[in-house]
Parts: sequence; C-alpha cells; structure tokens
Amino acid sequence: METAGAIADLDRRFGIPGIASVVEGNGGLPKVRITSPQATGEMYLHGAHVTSWKPTGADEVLFVSTQSRWEDGHAIRGGVPVCFPWFGNKEGDPKAPAHGFVRTKAWQLESITQAGEAVTVSMFAESDANTKNWWPADFRLVYRATFGSELSLELVLPNTGTTSLRFEEALHAYYRVGQIEKARVRGLDGVHYIDKTDGNREKNQQGDILITSETDRVYLNTSSTVELEDPVLHRRTAVAKDNSRTTVVWNPWVEKAHSMSDLADDEWQRMICVETSNVADFAVNLEPGGRHTMKAIVRVAGF
Repeated sequence: METAGAIADLDRRFGIPGIASVVEGNGGLPKVRITSPQATGEMYLHGAHVTSWKPTGADEVLFVSTQSRWEDGHAIRGGVPVCFPWFGNKEGDPKAPAHGFVRTKAWQLESITQAGEAVTVSMFAESDANTKNWWPADFRLVYRATFGSELSLELVLPNTGTTSLRFEEALHAYYRVGQIEKARVRGLDGVHYIDKTDGNREKNQQGDILITSETDRVYLNTSSTVELEDPVLHRRTAVAKDNSRTTVVWNPWVEKAHSMSDLADDEWQRMICVETSNVADFAVNLEPGGRHTMKAIVRVAGF
C-alpha cells in the first residue's frame, strides 16, 4: 500500500491538471482518476484494474461489487481484472493463484497522456522473485487503458528472453446490467464453446446467449464483436477485439454467488462478464524477439 506522500508524488509526476490525478482509493490503494470532457473513469495500480468508465451523458458501464476486498493479495471483484499468465486454475498446480498473479500485484505507473479529449493510462508489471515461484519467465507486461467516448484496453507483452513463452490471458470485464434474465449477448451464434458447468463438454451456440442459470463458457476460435443488449438500462454495449481468439461469458447465478464472500447475494442479477481472451487451446506461443498485443474496444449506445 502506498503512503499518502507516495501517492502525492505520483500525482505530481504523472497528473494532468483538471483531467487526470493520482489519488487514494478504496482501502488506501492508489488509483488514477480521469475527469475528461469525454468520460470519467478510474484505474487502480493494484492489478492495473480499471474499475469505472462512464462516457459523458451515459451511466456507469462497469460493475464492481459492494463487497469487494480492497487490499494487497486480493483481486478486486468487478471492473476489468487482468488474467495472466494462466486463466482459471493453473494446470498441475492447485496451489497457484487463480487467473495468474498480476491481478493481485501492484503495477507501476508508466505514463498518463492526453490525445484530443481521450486519456491513456499506461502501467506495467515485471517479473520478480515472487512471480518466478509460479512462472519462471522474465517478462515486462504493459497495459494501456484509454478513457474516452470508447474504452480501449491493450495488453502488450514482448518476449525479450531467449526461450519461447506460452501463456493465457484475459481481460475479465464485468459489465453492469439492469436485470440479468432480460439481457442477451449477441455475436456468437454458431460458435463452438466449452461449457465449464457441464464437465467441459464442447457445445455449439444456437442464437443469442440468454442467462438462465450459472453460466461459464469459453467460446472458441472467434474474433467476432460481441454485443450486450440490455432492455432495462436501454443500452447496447459492443465489445470489439483484436488478436483474441476466445471469448468467455460468465455469470455465477444464485448458488455460486452465495458462496462468494466478495459478492453480495443478489449482485449476480446486475452483472455479466464478457471477456476478451486467449485461453485453453488458443493460449499464445511467443517466440524470442516476438511481441504480442491483445486489444478490446468497448462502445456504448442507447436504444
């Protein structure tokens, strides 16, 4: 946890007066607060975690649990956690942290820049003795979030080592909905998926996705833009992506939500995860000297 003096120093070094500032967030954790003409937003150094994006004239797009734990060693429940270098449980290592280690790690602030009325926050995480307990690679992972009339999220990994790297990655975005049973996800009709609630059986999507029970699906070999239609909040949220071959759709439903200490019992009704990712058989193989970039672009329109 940063001290108040350290947070003030970050603000002096990186802040843009009237536009972006580094301030103390929940649990005393430092965050970047954006107040630009196009949007307001928040991004914590803890996990490089985007927790808010509200385009001007629109309601909050992201969901964050009221029961989230804001402390070192714990992931923030909601917003956009970064999963890396594995997704879910690490194969062959049940003691490893779920979804990798960068979402609970303090990142370094690299820059805050303004282009027009959009603001880009860049952070990075590097390998250290602790990460090498779980993954032996040397790495420097860069994450850029651009807050404007759209939200652009870019995860970049160069391979500066002498051996190839294989990793999974996901931008585990939680979107706010008015009522989950009335929302629908479009853009994945006909796509094969792994149903993690049914023994990892592979199935084929027919039509739109409607959430009627616990849902945990990995849609395979798809680069399609996905659209979340919400008739209660009267908006459509489109998630376009680049260099991503899988899309994860998740909602815990009643029983699983009750078992999660950092999610209120009824909050499953007001959220859905639509995750830009490269997981399972579509994990990334990156040769020495190579560079991998995965990107998600989120846009919101009313209807």
